[in-house]
Amino acid sequence: MPFSFTRLAIPEVMLIEPLVFRDQRGFFLETYKRSEFAAEGIVENFVQGNHSKSGRGILRGLHYQKNPMVQGKLVRAVSGEIYDVVVDLRRGAPTYGKWLAVTISAQDKKMLYVPGGFAHGFCVTSDEAEVLYSATEEYAPDCEAGVLWNDPELAIAWPITEPQLSARDRAWPLFRQADNNFTYTG
Repeated sequence: MPFSFTRLAIPEVMLIEPLVFRDQRGFFLETYKRSEFAAEGIVENFVQGNHSKSGRGILRGLHYQKNPMVQGKLVRAVSGEIYDVVVDLRRGAPTYGKWLAVTISAQDKKMLYVPGGFAHGFCVTSDEAEVLYSATEEYAPDCEAGVLWNDPELAIAWPITEPQLSARDRAWPLFRQADNNFTYTG
């Protein structure tokens, strides 16, 4: 099995560690294998790939897409290191309003699976980082939404206090006011 799947404190969110084959030439790893992901309950099709490059202290998030274009994401850093945050937006879920964070890097090659119904964001903790993520729905501007990165109710323990943000990310509403149409189905 080329992957190790670890369910995190919010069990629908998974940290995925690929098996890395190293030799004198470098390394090889699989980044996705439908049969193995499906065996762990990740059955969505990934239909769009995204790539970002950011410098130290840049924070992107907290983003999500509402129904009917809700996106699940498979996130990996291909250079540098990021502090990756997920917030449960599913009303009625036992973990509604809870967040978790993991550090992923090009060095450790781990990936984070973020299902639909969660806000996602990250900040760069290395000099720079390039992040690839696959999404289960195409980008739909009319369904785009977000939550303010430093909402006091969420109290996310970001590793920086003065991040560089886009104008859009500075303007997202607080968690309780966010435009969100997710319901937990158990």
